[in-house]
Amino acid sequence: MEKPLILVTNDDGITAPGIRALVEVASQLGEVVVVAPDSPQSGMGHAITVSSPIRLHPVDVFEGLTAYECSGTPADCVKLARHVVLKDKSPDLCVSGINHGSNASINIIYSGTMSAAMEASLEGIPSIGFSLLDYSHNANFEAGKPFIQKIMAWVLAHGMEQGSLLNVNIPNLPAESIKGLKVCRQADARWVEEFTEAVDPRGQKYYWLTGRFVNDDKGEDTDIWALENDYISIVPSMHDLTNYRAMKGLKGLEGQ
Repeated sequence: MEKPLILVTNDDGITAPGIRALVEVASQLGEVVVVAPDSPQSGMGHAITVSSPIRLHPVDVFEGLTAYECSGTPADCVKLARHVVLKDKSPDLCVSGINHGSNASINIIYSGTMSAAMEASLEGIPSIGFSLLDYSHNANFEAGKPFIQKIMAWVLAHGMEQGSLLNVNIPNLPAESIKGLKVCRQADARWVEEFTEAVDPRGQKYYWLTGRFVNDDKGEDTDIWALENDYISIVPSMHDLTNYRAMKGLKGLEGQ
């Protein structure tokens, strides 16, 4: 049987250790093509490049695999993979990551990792974003690999609802301490942001974004709860941002 075609991308850059770990897992399940940014693109969200040209170059980063580095955003990488590299051949699965750091809760909005997966889902491609709760460049991804393989194999076997994607976050724990997989909702949490003001050597003010993550959601069915209790969280997500609960209350505007 023909192997499934798996597109691998990320937002930490094509040389990041996380994408190498994801490629190793994906290569056990199918034919892998990599298209990833040529430099870190964390926090880019779903940005796309429209005011400058995008460069795309083949690279010999992963032995025996087709791989390209892209000067654009994570979403650009998926667009170019779909329409240029693969010449409109649709992958059976797109996986993004493994991100260095959490993309749980509200972080999905800002995440380049998850936006790459979401771009693939917009194209009708089953997609998954993987993140490890360790921001270190030298993060150890070994404990999460068996679970990543299990999740990828499940999606390849069962498919995914159109327009849906999975946001998977892995606690930074040894393998024996991870309790398993937990399907969750996205926690209702937020960043309380602050800006540190300083002056550069030329006397010009600049600002550096800081802040703290606040989770007031006490539910035991959220991704934050799962991660705090040593589970890998799986949140089914989608690009439809409609607030359906608010629609009824707004009906009074019609006919005004």
